[in-house]
Amino acid sequence: MFGKVKTWVFSLCMLCLASTALTVVAAEKTLTVGAIYLDTQGYYAGVRQGVQDAAARSGVKVQLIETNAQGDISKESSFIDTLVARNVDAIILSAVSENGSSRTVRRASEAGIPVICYNTCINAKGVEKYVAAYLVGDPLEFGRKLGNAAADYFLAANISHPKIAVINCEAFEVCVQRRKGFEEALKARVPGMQIVANQEGTVLDKAISVGEKLLISSADIDAIMGESGGATLGAVKAVRNQNKAGRVVVFGSDMTTEIAQELADFQVLKAVVDISGKKMGTEVFAQTLNLLNHTPPENKVIPVAIDLYGKPEDGSQWLKTHPDGLP
Repeated sequence: MFGKVKTWVFSLCMLCLASTALTVVAAEKTLTVGAIYLDTQGYYAGVRQGVQDAAARSGVKVQLIETNAQGDISKESSFIDTLVARNVDAIILSAVSENGSSRTVRRASEAGIPVICYNTCINAKGVEKYVAAYLVGDPLEFGRKLGNAAADYFLAANISHPKIAVINCEAFEVCVQRRKGFEEALKARVPGMQIVANQEGTVLDKAISVGEKLLISSADIDAIMGESGGATLGAVKAVRNQNKAGRVVVFGSDMTTEIAQELADFQVLKAVVDISGKKMGTEVFAQTLNLLNHTPPENKVIPVAIDLYGKPEDGSQWLKTHPDGLP
């Protein structure tokens, strides 16, 4: 009997040693991770920094292969094909198009490469089939926070029937949901509110042009909602260019240095809702390591923190804590 026990203990110890050896080998392996950033705006620069910092702190050997898709689905597709050909260990992605990116993500998934989305992704059915994890701040809650901030402003200013224009990024479903949340929260507290225009202007230059045209064509606009960082800053600049500061206010999304400066000034910009790019990058990389260690999330869609900045001192504080300008 004791001989059998000794044999069993010896075998168990050998298994432990084998397991330890495998762990050491795994630790010594260089992981190759492809990372695709949707554009070069402040948020994605923050995500990139968060990913790079998390990789450096992880204690794991990681080679990051990075690119900026520049909102171009063909560039995104070509880069993912390159990553698949290189048989990378994982792909981190903010998808260019909810439907247009689906085939590319599917190719990566069918090649056995886990795809981790953040901020934007493919459609819900595609997420269920081809995406390993999707990190996103609840866009409805994002919009609700901004809608409540707008309600606070209008109620304090005794504006019962505010007319609001929207500069949108609604090529992405998250932006549609942001607006829905904004309208839902604002209408619940200020029933007389009205959305009088809704036009696309994700990129700064276009957002300025769209904002100016809206202000010229609708002289009685009380506020503009910006669904993205470019839309927000463009709205503020349009208000200033049309000499409407003090008459038209802006409620916006996604912090950058310029947006924080405008919030600190508080003449035009009254509130900003934000998901930290650096924090997102950190969480995305952590989730990538979890997946590669065969510990998938309980739910594929993983919520991340949403922050509201609604006072001038919030803008000043953000500038102090983000000296590099990265959100």
